[in-house]
Amino acid sequence: MNDRARHVSETPATRFLRQRSVVFSEHPYDYVEHGGTAESARQLGVDEHGVFKTLIMQDERARPLVVLMHGDRKVSTKALARQIGVKSVEPCEPEVANRHTGYLVGGTSPFGLKKAIPVYHEAAMVEFDRVYLNGGRRGYLVSLAPQVIIDLLGSRPVNCALDK
Repeated sequence: MNDRARHVSETPATRFLRQRSVVFSEHPYDYVEHGGTAESARQLGVDEHGVFKTLIMQDERARPLVVLMHGDRKVSTKALARQIGVKSVEPCEPEVANRHTGYLVGGTSPFGLKKAIPVYHEAAMVEFDRVYLNGGRRGYLVSLAPQVIIDLLGSRPVNCALDK
C-alpha cells in the first residue's frame, strides 16, 4: 500500500511542522512491538542508518535531553556526558520520558514536545539528504532534510555513536 493511501491523523509533531511551513514526507508502517528502527526501515525499504531514534535521556540532576541517533547504533553515554559537560547521562524510564515529552515510548518525536528540552544529534546526521524520524505516534515516521531538523530544534552535534 502506498503512503498516500493511508490516512494519518495529525500529531503534535505534524502540527509543529505544518505551523512552521516545513516540507516533510509521511511514512506510515505497521508498528511491531519491540521492532524498533530495524522493523520500520525494513517495511519502508530504507537504510536503518538513516532512520533516527528519538531518545529521551537525563543527566545526573534528572534534567531531560533528547538525542537523535542512527537506528543501527547506540549512544555512548560516557562520550555524550563528556561532550555536553555533565557528569553522567542515562536513558529516562518510559513513564518519565512520557511525562517530559507527551509522547508514548515507540512514538516519540523530537517535534512538538510538551516542554522545551535540549536536543543533540549524532554529527553524521548532516551527511544524509533526508532522514527519517518518528512523526509522533507508533507506526509513523516523517522524513525531511537534516539541516531543517537542526535549524528547527536548535540541535547541537555530538559524536557518541557506538555499534549495537
